[in-house]
Amino acid sequence: MPLHRFPPRLWPELRLREGICARLPQHYLRELRDETPPTPVHWRPHGLRSRRNPRTGQWERVQDVPVPVYLPPAAHEGLWGGEGWIRGFRYARNDKLSTRLPKIWKPQLFERQFYSEILDAKLTITVTMRTLDLIDEAYGFDFYILKTPKADMCSKLGMDLKRTMLLRLARRDPKLHPNDPAKREAIYNKYKEFVIPEEEAEWVGLSLEEAIEKQRLLEKKDPVPLFKVYAEELVNQLKEQAEQKQ
Repeated sequence: MPLHRFPPRLWPELRLREGICARLPQHYLRELRDETPPTPVHWRPHGLRSRRNPRTGQWERVQDVPVPVYLPPAAHEGLWGGEGWIRGFRYARNDKLSTRLPKIWKPQLFERQFYSEILDAKLTITVTMRTLDLIDEAYGFDFYILKTPKADMCSKLGMDLKRTMLLRLARRDPKLHPNDPAKREAIYNKYKEFVIPEEEAEWVGLSLEEAIEKQRLLEKKDPVPLFKVYAEELVNQLKEQAEQKQ
């Protein structure tokens, strides 16, 4: 006899179907349910379902098993480009007959300063060499933030920056270069392909807890004092009596 009515793997999905989670915007729920696998960083997929064994000549099934990556809290405070900690083992004294010892491989981190055209600000962020290469491939810091999906960003800071940039693009904020309208319009036109409605940009990159709190504040209504309710009812009754007399 099962211990639960529904298996635990279905609990996250069932939570989104009831209560305040069910009233969240559909575009946010669609992004939350997106299970697109991230780009392989620490491993290389074979891209084949089967291959011939070079020694026996028989066909063998090939499995693409991703390397589990642990993202520490510091990874969400910087831009690691999908890299993280990898846990494994090493041999003592490089001797395969010796005892295996636990080991953690960590990426090399650097502090670099970036300039954002959309935010018109300089940001000092902890990055990896892979992040610097991805920024160069995207032809700029702002393009990297706007083009990189959530599965590959792997950073709360990166998603917060994306939300801030999208909101400024959606609102066409006049505070950007207020003394140079031509430069401001040139920047907005440069990134116009990433513009989305403001009501959608407000929810980009929010965690489920942050989205629930945002929805709760949107639905919150200040209580109306009873004396106002009764006073309004009395006024309506007096109006009805006056109309009946006429």
